[in-house]
Amino acid sequence: MSVLIALTVPGDTDVFAKALVDRADDFVRISEGARQKGAIHHRFGLGEGTVLVIDEWESLDQFHAFFADPELQAFIGEVGGDTSAEPHLSFAEAVSSADEF
Repeated sequence: MSVLIALTVPGDTDVFAKALVDRADDFVRISEGARQKGAIHHRFGLGEGTVLVIDEWESLDQFHAFFADPELQAFIGEVGGDTSAEPHLSFAEAVSSADEF
């Protein structure tokens, strides 16, 4: 069974929003690497001073290995994430329901 992950990263959302456009190729490259390592679904959201990441991974261990990569951590800092602050992580086993879409 897969795992759903909600990760909230504090940071500068204006810098992040600009990076989504200016560094789109980098985001695509990272996304492709994530899929090779077990990512199933991925989406960003912008909050007040936070970037919300909603992912589905084959396993929590695969996500942790991906997220701990020093190159990814450097990229997060470059695109506005506050790497000195601890991100908030929530996770749960994914389940199917009749109303999912």
